[in-house]
Amino acid sequence: MKIPTSVPEKGFYYHYKHDPEGSVENYAYEVLSVGFHTEEDSHFVNYLPIYKAKVYEASVQLGIMCVDTRPLEMWMGEVEKDGKTFKRFTKITDPEIISKLQKIKEEMYREFM
Repeated sequence: MKIPTSVPEKGFYYHYKHDPEGSVENYAYEVLSVGFHTEEDSHFVNYLPIYKAKVYEASVQLGIMCVDTRPLEMWMGEVEKDGKTFKRFTKITDPEIISKLQKIKEEMYREFM
């Protein structure tokens, strides 16, 4: 089994589409773990949206917490938009924002925790 050389730290992240003028939780996610495919040498990031994304709606409908999964390389990669290059996901380090996101997450996912 191949071990990846770089993985994201656990914590909250913003997707590059996050609008800093919008709500604190838009395009906010919490990294939960790194997954290893059992049959292939591929790796994934398992993460929880902190807004009512489709996977949140699936959680409600199925009655079990569902998470988003993205290939590790894609998570750690960059994107180009309007001629500029950005990290796809950026770790949130502001304690005030982290506290707000933690409260939103606890409220949203209370029935699954």
